[in-house]
Amino acid sequence: MRCCAGRALYSSLISSWRTARDHGAEQALARPVGRPKADPRDKQIDALQAEIERLRAELGTTRQVIEVQGKLFALLAQLATSSETPPDRGEQ
Repeated sequence: MRCCAGRALYSSLISSWRTARDHGAEQALARPVGRPKADPRDKQIDALQAEIERLRAELGTTRQVIEVQGKLFALLAQLATSSETPPDRGEQ
């Protein structure tokens, strides 16, 4: 320890460094190895986002069906009104 005293390193300082080193090593060893476990909320968020995408696709399909039904209704109404009025053939 005499060489350390010449460099202004005292045993109390060295022992506090050792204590800090040991404490840091204990903390490092106490941490679990590997990557952290996934948050269960992340899985739920992914499931909800997938459901949103599925429902948006279903909504798009439903809107197309409604649009086609509207056009079909208009066409059938037009055909019904044109068949109700008898054509003027041969009347003079």
